[in-house]
Formats: sequence, structure tokens, C-alpha cells
Amino acid sequence: MNSDIEKILVSQEKIKETNVRLGKELTKDYADKNPLFVCILRGAAMFMMDLVKNVDIPIEYDFMDVSSYGGENTSTTGEVRILKDLDTPLSGRDVVIVEDIIDTGYTLDRLIELFKTRNAKSISIVSFLDKPARRIKHVHVDYVGVQIPDAFVVGYGMDFDEHYRNLPYVGVLKPEVYTTK
Repeated sequence: MNSDIEKILVSQEKIKETNVRLGKELTKDYADKNPLFVCILRGAAMFMMDLVKNVDIPIEYDFMDVSSYGGENTSTTGEVRILKDLDTPLSGRDVVIVEDIIDTGYTLDRLIELFKTRNAKSISIVSFLDKPARRIKHVHVDYVGVQIPDAFVVGYGMDFDEHYRNLPYVGVLKPEVYTTK
């Protein structure tokens, strides 16, 4: 897998530093609350598990599987589909959406609207990566881990065709890997 990576954008050490920093920020901002962290599967699972280890307050978490990509696509379709919904009611809750990467903003725009209709008390977003060059829908990201350039990235939970999620860093996938499929 490593031979398919053009370059490493976010090292293991930077991942750890980022999770510590974000965990401290969330601990401070949610000190007197009982937030519900909502992990957007599958990409954000690794990030969420590392992140919550650095949050030093009581929290709850749940998982939601949402997709605007399909199979071997490297760009969004724009259509957001809920594949697995939450088990936890949102009414009256302070919700922290945990996302692996903010790209076009379609997914988060849809989720924010959905969570508002479910009467969430507050909604904030923490994203490990932010790729502002591809933003179509403007969404406010409250906590940003690392801002990256417009490149197709994999690793640390992010995939191409369900591969590369287990890389311990975030790397740029060589174009010949995804353009020959």
C-alpha cells in the first residue's frame, strides 16, 4: 500500500498532536455539558476513537453512515444518502459531528439541516481534515485539525474503494492508482 502513496501529508506524530489539541479545545468548550459525539462512518472512525481519548469530560457517542460517494468514485455525486441512522435521540442535545474530511460540504450541509429538524440544542463540527479548495456548500467548521490542499488523500480511516483506511498516516494517493480503475 505504501508504494501507492505519492507523499505523506499528515504524519503519525502530527495526527497525535492534532488529536491532543482538538481534545483540549472540546474539553474546555463542553465542560458543563453532556455532548453527543456523532461519528460519520466509516472514514471518521479512527479519528473519533483517538479524539475522544483526549476529551476529559463525560461524553456519549453514536455512529451514522452517510455517503455522497459511491464505489470507486473519487468525487461526490452531490446526493447524500443515510445508510445507517443514529440510535440516540438528538432532541435537546449538544451535538458534535465528527468528520474525517470536509470537502464539498454537501454531507455536512445535509446533516446540519437534518439535526436541526431533530431539535438538537446545538450543533458543532470537528473535522480532522479541511479541504477548502473544493467547497461548494458553505458550512462552518468549529474545530479543524489540519487544512490540506486539493489532493486525493487516503489513510487514517479514509479510503479509495474501501482500501488504504488502515494506513497510520494521511497520504496523497498516486493518480495512476485511481485513474486506471
